[in-house]
Amino acid sequence: MKILPSISIMLLSALTLNAACKENRQQNISNTPTEMTDNQTTAVTAEENEVTVTCIRDNKKERIMPLSLFGNIPQSLIDSLGISNGIPASVNAILVKTGDTTILFDTGFGNPDSQLPTALNNKPEDVKYIYLTHFHGDHIGGMMKGDKPAFPNAEVYASREEYEGWMKMPEKDKAQVVKTMKAYEKHLHLFEFGDTLPGNVIALDGRGHTPGHTIYNVNNEVLIAGDIMHGMALQLPHPEYCASYDMDKENAIKTRKRFIKYAKEKKIDIAGMHIPLPGIISFK
Repeated sequence: MKILPSISIMLLSALTLNAACKENRQQNISNTPTEMTDNQTTAVTAEENEVTVTCIRDNKKERIMPLSLFGNIPQSLIDSLGISNGIPASVNAILVKTGDTTILFDTGFGNPDSQLPTALNNKPEDVKYIYLTHFHGDHIGGMMKGDKPAFPNAEVYASREEYEGWMKMPEKDKAQVVKTMKAYEKHLHLFEFGDTLPGNVIALDGRGHTPGHTIYNVNNEVLIAGDIMHGMALQLPHPEYCASYDMDKENAIKTRKRFIKYAKEKKIDIAGMHIPLPGIISFK
C-alpha cells in the first residue's frame, strides 16, 4: 500500500486522487509517526487496488500515552525502545473507500476541537456508513451533536456481542452508549463475527479490549484494527503488554498476537485508532 503526505480533505474529493500528481507524491508507509503541527487538520491517504484509506487525527494536539498505563515495564526495555518520555499515540477515525462504498470507521471523541468535521468538509450528512470497532467514548463520541445524531443519514454497524455486552454493564458505565445507540436505533445493524458487510468488509472477532471489539478486513488489503494497540512502539514488538483500558487482558493479548501474526503472514496492512499518523503499519 502507498501513502500520500498529510492533507486537508473533503469527504469525497479526498478519495479521488489526481493521477498526474500521484506518482511524484507517493512513498512507502512507515511505522515511524509523522511529525504534525498542533494547528493542522490532518489526514493521511493510502491506496491499494480498489481500497483507499484516509486516517484522520481527531485530536488537535499531540497525544502521548504514559508508561504507567502499561504496567511494570523493565527499564532496559524502555531504554531499548526509546520510550522513556511516553509513547506517541493518536485518536483516529478512518475513512475507507472500497469500490463504490465509502465507510467511516469510528468517530473520535467529538470534542469541540475535533478535526473530524473539518476533514469531512463539515458535511456529516454525506456519511452513509459508520462501522464501529467498539463503544468506548473516543470511538462513538463524535456520533452525537448534543442530543441529536451528528450523522443523520448514516447506517451504523456494530457487533452484537459489543452491544449486548455493554447493555449488561452498570448504568453509570453505559450511559453514553445507551444514549448514542438510542439516537441511531432506526439505523443500527448488529452483526455476528464472520459476517460480510457492505463494501466487501468482513467483521472479525477482536474481543479482549471490550466484549465485542471488532477488527474489519477490507478487501484483504487492510485491517481496521481499532484498539488492538494503544502504544504501538511498545506493543508491536511486545504484544504481551496491555494498556489498562483493556477489559479482558488475557484475550486482548491473544487478539493482538493473532492479528499481528496474521498481518505479517498475509502481507496485509493494519490501520489503528491509536497508531500515530500515518496511522498504518505496512507488512507488505
